[in-house]
Amino acid sequence: MSIAHTPSSVPVRVNDALCIADKGCTVCVDVCPLDVLAIDFSKGKAYMKFDECWYCMPCEKDCPTGAVTVDIPYLLR
Repeated sequence: MSIAHTPSSVPVRVNDALCIADKGCTVCVDVCPLDVLAIDFSKGKAYMKFDECWYCMPCEKDCPTGAVTVDIPYLLR
């Protein structure tokens, strides 16, 4: 698994202003079948830890605040 070095290089983006992981929400992490999402406890926000996304979308669909966005590559649409 490759480690995602910068947030802009990953297909799953989390809007920190909408993310409520600091309030105990872990929905996106829980529904990801590859365990590529994680919670940064120092910031209290979710982020993509590994760049191995399958674009299955449950993290985006199940996020209660709409903080998660999956950028699907043009050729997969």
